[in-house]
Amino acid sequence: MLDMLQYGFMQRALIAGIIIGVLCPLIGIFIVLRRMSMIGDSLSHVALSGIAAGVLLNVYPLYMALAFSIAAALAMEKLRKSYEHYAELAIAIILSAGIAVAVVLISLGKGFNVDLFGYLFGSITTVLKEDLWMILILGVIIILAVGLLYKELFYIAFDEESARLSGIPVKGINIFFIIITAVTITISMRIVGILLVSSLMVIPVAASLQVAKSFKQAFVFSVLFAEVSIISGITISYYMELASGGTIVLVSIIILLTIIAAKSLKKTIINNKSTSY
Repeated sequence: MLDMLQYGFMQRALIAGIIIGVLCPLIGIFIVLRRMSMIGDSLSHVALSGIAAGVLLNVYPLYMALAFSIAAALAMEKLRKSYEHYAELAIAIILSAGIAVAVVLISLGKGFNVDLFGYLFGSITTVLKEDLWMILILGVIIILAVGLLYKELFYIAFDEESARLSGIPVKGINIFFIIITAVTITISMRIVGILLVSSLMVIPVAASLQVAKSFKQAFVFSVLFAEVSIISGITISYYMELASGGTIVLVSIIILLTIIAAKSLKKTIINNKSTSY
């Protein structure tokens, strides 16, 4: 493993991956608890529109993706309130709009499909120094922000109405949370890819919920599983010349299936012991 670290792009990929391994579960655990697991897919497709617009207009793609994602996140929160009893409609509407705009922009720029490949599926070779600085700065801001608003986010995730009645500024915090979700998705796409970034926000959390006995344990386990997936995935993708995003997500799925299988086996053993008596 050490030989791959002699390359600058691998150093940047691992540093970026380690930061993303904290950010995605940090945001993902609140998304899962709020039953909004598909929000990542929706905003990632909007980010694809931003990437396409950036390439088409010759603007740094991640900046455009960030702008598009934040705008879509705000629109989604507005729609979520308009369809209060059908909140999933907001996600579906933004997802549809994101795909439509992306398809149109990609068709306008017929010659940049190759440039989009790394953004779609993730590529460890495409993490630039400016990407790493962007991930570092925004990552630190997101971690500090979630730390400061931890109690409020926790309360809202479990009971939004009670949080509102207790005086918590639910509307403002929801808007802030959806924005940092959009930012997390945007800065994660370099490593995981647009089409798979939502998986990294959900699957490690799903695995952690199988073994955790408290919210804090769920967060710790989800970060641990995400970091193992990312470091293993990046290493495997380097040596086997695979897309980093797909490899990372496959590792995370293997971890989830292993935990489920181990729990099932343990339950079977316990049941057999109890019946034998």
